[in-house]
Amino acid sequence: MALTHREIFERHVYAAAISRDPDAYAAMFAEDGVLEAPLVPPGHPLPRRMVGRAAISAGSRAYQRVPAYQGTVNFEQSAYVLHETADPDVFIAEIDTVFEEADGGRTTMSLVKIFRVRDGQIVSLRDYFTPPPSECG
Repeated sequence: MALTHREIFERHVYAAAISRDPDAYAAMFAEDGVLEAPLVPPGHPLPRRMVGRAAISAGSRAYQRVPAYQGTVNFEQSAYVLHETADPDVFIAEIDTVFEEADGGRTTMSLVKIFRVRDGQIVSLRDYFTPPPSECG
């Protein structure tokens, strides 16, 4: 049975953001899959473009070494919307992640991800996010 776009997205979130497991994350991609993060600044630990599972795993591992953002995710306030496209292999995720700060404030990180999938694997992912200032070093 083929995975739905929602299932692919939820597995992606779990591997990348919750378990922070670079190998599990890379395994979601086709062998020649491409991950692009066009908005990360030059010199950031996450390369702007990675091709293949080994490169995606290595790039993700380098990014995981960056200390996690110090806010706590507020899952009740955070949200996402998935958009289907005319191409059945392409979907778009709009995400608003709300962080509770230690001082009682809140920060929202908004991002967009464009997925192209084939046979339940990610063929390409364009991840449009801007890292928090603490990650830009």
